[in-house]
Amino acid sequence: MNHQMLIEFVLTLVGVFVLTVIAARIIIPILKSHKMGQVILDIGPRWHKSKEGTPTMGGICFILAMLVALAVVAVYTAFSGDTSELIPLALTLCLAVFNGIIGFVDDYCKLVKKKNEGLKAYQKFLLQLVAAGAYIYIMIVTGHINTALHIPFTDISLELGWGYYVLAILIITGVVNSVNLTDGIDGLASSVVFVIGAFFAVVAFYLHFPALSLASASLIGGTLGFLVYNFHPARVFMGDTGSLFLGGMIAGMAFMLDEPLIIILAGIVCIMETLSVMLQVGYFKLTHGKRLFKMAPLHHHFEKCGWSENKVVLIFSLITLVGCVLAWFGLY
Repeated sequence: MNHQMLIEFVLTLVGVFVLTVIAARIIIPILKSHKMGQVILDIGPRWHKSKEGTPTMGGICFILAMLVALAVVAVYTAFSGDTSELIPLALTLCLAVFNGIIGFVDDYCKLVKKKNEGLKAYQKFLLQLVAAGAYIYIMIVTGHINTALHIPFTDISLELGWGYYVLAILIITGVVNSVNLTDGIDGLASSVVFVIGAFFAVVAFYLHFPALSLASASLIGGTLGFLVYNFHPARVFMGDTGSLFLGGMIAGMAFMLDEPLIIILAGIVCIMETLSVMLQVGYFKLTHGKRLFKMAPLHHHFEKCGWSENKVVLIFSLITLVGCVLAWFGLY
């Protein structure tokens, strides 16, 4: 095992965790004082009404922590060696931050308007397309990925040419928005992304891939630090600020690995959440008012079946773990 890589991994993870916890202790009171509380719509589960007023936009905590910690790592690397290996990490972080900014603007609009709707859907989607397109273009131009698509569980790689851009942009925007949909109950998105981050960490050490290791460490540290305040009953929500950022991170990490399809397996819970919404809407229209699920996204369906929030988080995290194991065999 690369001991230097392990030391940097542990220091980054612990650093981001501590910084996230400290940032939350500072930022949560600020959010409360500015009345940055979540507005709960009447169409949601009735017991979620008790969460109304809980500070949101808490994703700022782990975003700042990750930026600070990774900036320190970049400075250290600049003085001790070649920084070229950090380019894909920097680009992935930019993708995540850009999506986080989209989420921040969306959250801010919701809070100013005092209703649970921010940017228009098409506005968010267009901005996400721009971010994804720029990310893929620069990753290809800098030689960190190519336009050949590996099919998991096989030795087959398909050269897609320009078609790769279209598929890659759809994957990134799809993953970003699926994490956003997953962020619906206390600790769910944080826990699911934590498991995915751990999966990428294992892959990074197996491949001796320092940049992916650092990305994984920061993701694990950030989600664990946030769970200190976000686990049920949550004292803060990450908001679109945090969920879109996390979606950008895990999507980008799959591309850092040059295995974009693997995120479909590792992020199976997020994909299920998105599919549940699509199926619910489609079934509702086709049957003129009938519902396939008691409520969508999927985590609300199980809540309405009587599952506690902690049970949903546990089961969905275990499903994510199974998906990550399958992803591992898909790679190797």
